Amino acid sequence: MTAKRSAGLLLFRERGTDVEVLIGHMGGPFWRGRDDGAWSVPKGEFNPDEEPMAAARREFEEELGLEPPDGSWLPLGEARQSSGKIVTVWALEGDLDTDLVVPGTFTMEWPRGSGRVQEFPEIDRAEWFGLEEAGEKLVTGQRVFVDRLAELLDSGRK
Repeated sequence: MTAKRSAGLLLFRERGTDVEVLIGHMGGPFWRGRDDGAWSVPKGEFNPDEEPMAAARREFEEELGLEPPDGSWLPLGEARQSSGKIVTVWALEGDLDTDLVVPGTFTMEWPRGSGRVQEFPEIDRAEWFGLEEAGEKLVTGQRVFVDRLAELLDSGRK
């Protein structure tokens, strides 16, 4: 069986000597009341016939309700998640006003087994965090992308 694949875009900005990244707190009942380990890079699954970069752009727009800013996409590579899913992420320098975020939604049966289908936001909020704090907020399998961004920026290959 082929592993599911997701693609995402990690927006970053520099504030003086600090770097911040934009991540989203996952929406829905499973993540309510959780903070550390409950945030994600804006990303989503794609099919084999879709280019990963196109999927990353589409998912950014779906999850945040905004187009990514113009700029050069910096590859941060792939990482296998604990679920077996392979996530590919790019970094993009730019700014975005989180007050303008209008998250997309998804539907699911909730509570499970109730027969009631409810709609939930894909992310319930998006915020800027410094790299260290973002590493604590992100789900474990995505923390590697913050580390890779820090290495990329430290190496001066921006």
